[in-house]
Amino acid sequence: MWKYYNPNPFGLHTDDCLVRAICKATGKSWDRVYTELYLTGFTLKKMVVTNQLWPEYLRGAGFEREIIPNTCPDCYTVADFARDHPQGTYILATGSHVVTVEDGDWFDTWDSGGETPIYYWRRMT
Repeated sequence: MWKYYNPNPFGLHTDDCLVRAICKATGKSWDRVYTELYLTGFTLKKMVVTNQLWPEYLRGAGFEREIIPNTCPDCYTVADFARDHPQGTYILATGSHVVTVEDGDWFDTWDSGGETPIYYWRRMT
């Protein structure tokens, strides 16, 4: 089930889905995640929004990446993933969005349950 979640300190609805998703999955504040991502980018000389940087950040935070099986590439949704994963913390990536699923619910500023995830990050215990 979708649950509204917006940790942006000013309550803004901006293009910060990556920061929001990491906040929810790690329990860190928006300011801290934003700063850590940019410091990681500065250290690695990579832009934050590239798919080359945030995987390094997530690995360092104890996540590992998994691919979603390609059995039905256009019909498996965030809502389906949440239903199939009633326990645990996951960060899902679509072609243009990032959202956290935690214990069967997805957390976002909008109902992204119809989006199609391509891969996900699973928090290792």
